[in-house]
Amino acid sequence: MAPYLGIDVGGTKVALRAEPDAGPAAETAFAWGPRHSADRDLAQLTEHVAELRARTGTAPRAVGVALPATVGPAGRVAAWPSRPEWTGLDLDAAFRRLFPGTRVGWADDGDLGALAEARAAGCGDLLYIGVGTGIGGGLVLDGAPVPGPGRGSFEIGHITVDLDGAPCACGRRGCLQAVASGPATLRRAERLRGSAVAPAELRDALRAERSWAVAAVDRSCRALAAAVASVRELVRPERAVIGGGFAAGVPAAVDRVAAHLARTARPGHDPPRVEPARLGGLSSLHGALALARLVASEETAPREP
Repeated sequence: MAPYLGIDVGGTKVALRAEPDAGPAAETAFAWGPRHSADRDLAQLTEHVAELRARTGTAPRAVGVALPATVGPAGRVAAWPSRPEWTGLDLDAAFRRLFPGTRVGWADDGDLGALAEARAAGCGDLLYIGVGTGIGGGLVLDGAPVPGPGRGSFEIGHITVDLDGAPCACGRRGCLQAVASGPATLRRAERLRGSAVAPAELRDALRAERSWAVAAVDRSCRALAAAVASVRELVRPERAVIGGGFAAGVPAAVDRVAAHLARTARPGHDPPRVEPARLGGLSSLHGALALARLVASEETAPREP
């Protein structure tokens, strides 16, 4: 049986996983080349899809794509600060060219990450925050993503957590993404240390409790806790899950978010439990696979007379 294919399209890299109903899965990932054009990016993606197909020996049965871009009602990319060259791209047409004759579904990476984490945790009411190049996230209530199909995505990365904070790529100031994303945390660490900081250096310095590393990460964790607390005031997720590639590399961050969140609790309003993502930095990729399976089931479902 042909495998389902999940693709997690990020601002700096892309992950792919082909997963059959039975048997081993095949995975690959690659970093985007220098920014030139959407066509150049799609050509690079096409190359890696072809390599994965050669490994599996067959075309995918259905494809699910997770991506962080803001997509308009007509299916065109309205904004993607990390890859602005994609602005105006017709996603349906692009994916039809990439996967001719194959059913393809696409959705926000945060929404798909939340769905995958909720299923992995067996929790129907869950808030997911993915911390990486940017910050995405999703909310699942009663087992279903919120706000739901056709109603946009759950943009927790653009909750304002600091009115006088750093400028965000979206044009506002003090968004969660501008304060707590991986690049924002590294920039803060560099200012405090006085020299460049790589992600592995930050992780090691945090373990050693270097003051500059603790301060840099703690500021991000306070912002993440503020965002969770804000969502908690509006809806009541049972737990909050912190994932994404950057967060996976700084595991101490989850405990720090939980500690700050506990300090924000009001009497009679206990904070949600905070946990690391069960799928690590692969939440959105597994969500894309779930979408591929859904697309395939819709294709094979009996039609109403």
